[in-house]
Amino acid sequence: MKNSRRKFIQKTGSTAMGIGLFSIIPSKVWASGIAPSDQVNVALIGCNGHGFSILRHHLNLEGVNCTAICDVDENVLTRRIKEVQDNYGQNPKAYKDFRKLLDQKDIDAVIVGSPDHWHCLHVVSACEAGKDVYVEKPLANSIGECDIMVEAATYYQRIVQVGQQQRSGYTFSEPIRMIRSGEIGKLRKVNIWSNFNYGSGATPAEDSPVPEGVDYNFWLGPAPERPFNKNRFHGSWRHFWDYGGGLMSDWGVHLLDMGVWAMEKPAAPSLVLTQASNTSTDIRQRETFDSMSVLYPHDEFTIQWDMLGGIQQGPFEKPYGVAFIGEKGTIVADRRSFQLLPEWDGEKQAPKVTPQKFTEGSESHNLHVKNFIDCIRSRETPICPPETGRIAALYAHIPNISGRIHEPVLHWDDSKRQFKNSPKANALITPNYRDPWKLPKIPKG
Repeated sequence: MKNSRRKFIQKTGSTAMGIGLFSIIPSKVWASGIAPSDQVNVALIGCNGHGFSILRHHLNLEGVNCTAICDVDENVLTRRIKEVQDNYGQNPKAYKDFRKLLDQKDIDAVIVGSPDHWHCLHVVSACEAGKDVYVEKPLANSIGECDIMVEAATYYQRIVQVGQQQRSGYTFSEPIRMIRSGEIGKLRKVNIWSNFNYGSGATPAEDSPVPEGVDYNFWLGPAPERPFNKNRFHGSWRHFWDYGGGLMSDWGVHLLDMGVWAMEKPAAPSLVLTQASNTSTDIRQRETFDSMSVLYPHDEFTIQWDMLGGIQQGPFEKPYGVAFIGEKGTIVADRRSFQLLPEWDGEKQAPKVTPQKFTEGSESHNLHVKNFIDCIRSRETPICPPETGRIAALYAHIPNISGRIHEPVLHWDDSKRQFKNSPKANALITPNYRDPWKLPKIPKG
C-alpha cells in the first residue's frame, strides 16, 4: 500500500508501452507540471447532481483528467460531456452502463455520485476492477451494504474516500483540535441540529411515462420495481426509503460525524432513543421523516440530534450546526464559521476561556478531493476512509429504522452487526436486491 503509482508504472513501464497504455493518456498531460506517471485519470458514475460538482473539483487539480462519464439519462449525459469538453478541453467517453465504464483500462479512480441505493454496487465493482473510489455520503443506503463496502476496500486494497468533506474543513477541524487539547475542558454533550425547507419532501405529482432518453429500469437497479414518478427521480429521490434516508441521511451523516470525530474512541452507537414523525402541515410526497429528535448516550458524552424539514431557523440563528458543550465553554460550528462561547467563572469574575470567533471559512470539497488525489499517489489512508463513513452512516440509519418500525429504543451490537432487542430492526439491516442484481459478496482471506 506504500508504493506510489510512479514506482508501479516504472516497474511495469515496458509492458504498458507494449500494450499502448500511454497512448490513451490525454495529450495535455505532457505539457503539465505533473509527471505522466503521476497523472490520475478519473471517471464519474452519476453526473446529474453533486457528483458532477465533485468532478469539477478533481479537474481543477493539476494532473487530473476525466476519461469517462456514465449516467442512465442520455439528456444529462450529453450535457455533462459537453461541459467537460467546453470547460476543460477534455473528451471523456460516454456510458450508460457503469460496468462497461469499469472495463476501460486507463481509469485510475471512479467518483460515485449515484443515488444512495447504488453506492454499494458501484463501489464494490470499482474496487474489484482495480479502481480507487471517491463515493458520496452516506456510504450506502443500508447498514449491511456499508459493511460490505468496508470489506471490499480492504480486500481489494483500494483507496476509498467518503464524501464527508467537513473532515477536511478548518471550521470543524480546528474545534476538534481545541477539544482534544482540553481548551474547553471536559466535553459533556454535543447538540446537533439541521433545519431545511427541502427536508419536508416534494410537492405531490402523479405517476407519468418515463422521459425520453432515460433508462428507468436501470436507474431503479436493485431497488423494487415502481412506476415512474418525477418525485422519485432526479433531485427528490432521497425522500423514499428505496433510494435514500431523507434529511437524516443527507445532512445527518455530515453533522453527526462531527460528534463522532470529537470522541477519544470513535464508535458506532450502542443505544439510540428516537422520536421520528412527519409534523409539517404542508402536503408533501415522501416516505422519510421531516421531524426527528434522537439521543445517543455514550460513556464519553451524549450526542443529541434535532431535525425539522420545512423549517429554516435554528439555535444560534443557524439553520444547521454543531454545539460542542464543554465545562469551560461551548464551541458552535458550521461549515463557514465557529465561535467559542466561554462559561463564566463566578469566583474569578472572568470568563473561563478566551472568546474566539472565526467567520472566514468556506466549503471544503476542494480540500477533501485533493486529499483523495494525494492518497491515490501516495497510497496513504485518506481522511475519511470507509470505516469512518460506516460509523457515521449508522448514526443516521439506526434512527431511521427505529422510526420505520415504531420502536423508539434500539440496542445495537456492533461486534455482531445486529440489534439486540428487535427482529423487525434486524430485518432492515440489509436490503433485498431485485433480480438480476445481486448483493455483492467479498471473498474471505
